[in-house]
Amino acid sequence: MLQEEKEQKMREKEAGLAERVPPLNLSGLSLRELQDLCKDMQQKIDVADEARYEIGLKVSKNDKEIENMNVRITEIQSKFKKPILKRVKISAEAMLSVLLGSKHRESFDFKANLKTVKKEEERKEEVTDWRKNVEAMSEKEACEYLSPAV
Repeated sequence: MLQEEKEQKMREKEAGLAERVPPLNLSGLSLRELQDLCKDMQQKIDVADEARYEIGLKVSKNDKEIENMNVRITEIQSKFKKPILKRVKISAEAMLSVLLGSKHRESFDFKANLKTVKKEEERKEEVTDWRKNVEAMSEKEACEYLSPAV
């Protein structure tokens, strides 16, 4: 398959050359006609060389521009470092005035919209002698142990 591809490329190359460059018939030409033919070919070669030279210059110029731009990019990236952001405490009204600007006329009371939750009052136990509590607990446990569960 590789050999077939190489042969295919060679055939395409030869066909392209045959289209662009007609075969030379040098037989039967006089010296003057041969010189004219050589001059024409030399002019065609000069035109092709000029085009190749101009294209080479454009390519080298573009390469230099690309290199300069890459250097500029690296310089710019090295100059500017991302600053470390600090946390700023700001009230809700101040935040709205900053965000909305002149549209912010009313002050919003966010706490008024919150639900109220009733807290249960903690039962305050009277401070008593801890020995009485221990004795009362031990009597309850003894009663529960002795009485059968129903």
